Amino acid sequence: MELAYKVNTPVTAQEVADLFRSSGIRRPVDQLERIQRMIDHADLTITAWEGGKLVGIARAITDYSYCCYLSDLAVDRAYQNLGIGKQLIQKLQEQLTEEVSLILLSAPNAMEYYPRVGFQKAENAFLIQRKR
Repeated sequence: MELAYKVNTPVTAQEVADLFRSSGIRRPVDQLERIQRMIDHADLTITAWEGGKLVGIARAITDYSYCCYLSDLAVDRAYQNLGIGKQLIQKLQEQLTEEVSLILLSAPNAMEYYPRVGFQKAENAFLIQRKR
C-alpha cells in the first residue's frame, strides 16, 4: 500500500463525510453544507490518500504562533492501526513551529490512543458544548 500525504489539498464535503462515516468519528455527516463549512474554515488540513481514495484527515484551526486545535483526526477503519493517524499528526506538526501547542478534545473511545502518539492529558480544560 502506497499512501500520499497532502497539505491543504482540496477535498469535497462528500469525501470527508464518507471518511467520517468509515472511520467511526461522530460528525454531522448528513449535513454536507456544514461539512463544507468545516473544510472551508480550517486553517490546516492534512490528508492521506491511497490512489484517489481519501483514507485519513487531520483538520486544524491555528494561529501558527501559539496554539493549534486539532478538530478532526479520522482514519478509515480499513486503514486503522497502520500508523496513518500518527503520520497525520506528525505532518501537521511539521507545518507548525515549536512555539505552537497542539490541543484536541478526544472522543471517549480514543482516550487511550492519544498518549501513545505523544499527547499529554490535560486536567485544565473547559468546554461550552455546542447546542446542535
